[in-house]
Amino acid sequence: MNNHSELIVMLTYNDCTVENAYNIFEQCKNSKAKYWGFKEKPLPLNEMKKLYTYMKECGKTTFLEVVEYTEEECMKGAKIAVECQCDILMGTLFFDSVNNFCKENNLKYMPFVGEVTSRPSILTGTIENMLDEANRYLEKGVYGFDLLGYRYIGDSVSLNEQFVSQVNAPVCIAGSINSYQRLHEIKNTAPWAFTIGSAFFDNKFDGTFSEQIDKVYEYMKK
Repeated sequence: MNNHSELIVMLTYNDCTVENAYNIFEQCKNSKAKYWGFKEKPLPLNEMKKLYTYMKECGKTTFLEVVEYTEEECMKGAKIAVECQCDILMGTLFFDSVNNFCKENNLKYMPFVGEVTSRPSILTGTIENMLDEANRYLEKGVYGFDLLGYRYIGDSVSLNEQFVSQVNAPVCIAGSINSYQRLHEIKNTAPWAFTIGSAFFDNKFDGTFSEQIDKVYEYMKK
């Protein structure tokens, strides 16, 4: 199956970028994953720029996921993504100002939907309201959505399936994908992409960081 969901490797643990992110990428740059990213905290901007530049030199598509909820902090994250020349901004609550900034700077924007709080993030709200939100944001020109499906306090599988099937845009299911059971559910749901970060650090897929990446990548292609 060629149209498998793409793995985005996040160099993050508990929604924060790990301090040795550059070294881990260096060790894993030849793994099969094409999509790589990390969070807006806590690395200094110069280290973020250095790592994103290296990822791009290695032919990777790059992501910044921003776990912030105020307009000021979300805009700050968008500006970091532009300064780092990221390909895609994920996360942030949706704000018109952030959306307009992304469009002005040719940055693909995939905001959260639903009521998102805390760090690591928690998702609440109804599926119906999330679908309504998505349609409103699509009318305003967003590229796609960062769906915190497995952080949802309700029925995660139902949310993921309904959202992916009913939203006509790229959907990334992000957060807490930490087992082959959940990978199986992702295969059935078939979103555009999904993220794994903490689970690799916790060795949930058994092997070196690079071996785990390739195991997940190959499992999704079966």
